[in-house]
Formats: sequence, structure tokens, C-alpha cells
Amino acid sequence: MRYLPVFVFIVLFSCNGQKKTTMGDGNGANSSKEGLILLLQDNYSGADTSETLIIRDQKSLQKFFSKINRTRKPGIPIPVVDFTKDMVLIHCPGEQPLGEQVLWSIANENDKEIRLRPTVTKMKKKGTSSVTVSPFSVYKIPLTSKRITFQKEQ
Repeated sequence: MRYLPVFVFIVLFSCNGQKKTTMGDGNGANSSKEGLILLLQDNYSGADTSETLIIRDQKSLQKFFSKINRTRKPGIPIPVVDFTKDMVLIHCPGEQPLGEQVLWSIANENDKEIRLRPTVTKMKKKGTSSVTVSPFSVYKIPLTSKRITFQKEQ
């Protein structure tokens, strides 16, 4: 009975650790020095083909999350973004094998354009798997009128 408060304390704080790894805290811990911040990643976007969205308002962000939360109970919470200062980039690479992850970073930036490059990482597999996922990544970037271009995945 004396150990019950210790057990409850451990359980409560271990649950918060999972939330921190799923969603970025917005402090720049997941950011590159250029200002691209990874807010969220998951393995189900519902997109069959590759698509990239540039979102500049809350209504469009809510529309995207309503699409991916259709079959989730509870749904993924919508990240809080101040659209007067920032905009959101969402990349859905389409269907791909489980274990591949695409992360975007700023390759270069000039007065007219921001060029993003992908980095594909493959996780080690313990066995063969035929699981296919349709992942997505949500990034926050400072609001700009520059054209945003994406290099092809290799």
C-alpha cells in the first residue's frame, strides 16, 4: 500500500512522454536553423498519391485534419499555429512501405524562392513486411510571400 502513490506517479508521468515524441513542442527543438519546424508526423493521411499542401489559414488546416481524423477516435489534435506569423506545409508522400520516412529541410533560400529538399530514411526491419502506409508530416515555417519549391525525392 505504501508503494501505490509511487506507482501512480510513475504511470502519470510516463504517459506524457509519448505525447512529446508525437507532436513538436513549438520551441524549435525539432527545427532546423533556417526556420522549418516539424510539428507532427503520422502513418495515415488517407492520400494514395503524393501531395504537398501550403496552408495559410486555420480553416484549411481544420479541413485537412477533419479528413485524416474521419476514422480516428480520438482524433489527432490540430496544432496551434499563429497564421499572422507562420504558415503550414503538409507533405503526404502517398502510399509506401512501412519503415520509410521523408523529412524536409531548407536546401537554400534567396529573395524570391525557398527550396526544400527531402531526406529519406529507412528504419531497420527485423523481418519482411508487406504493410503499406500513407504517412504525412506537418511543418511550420515563417509566413512569406516567396515561392516554395520542392526537390524530387531520390
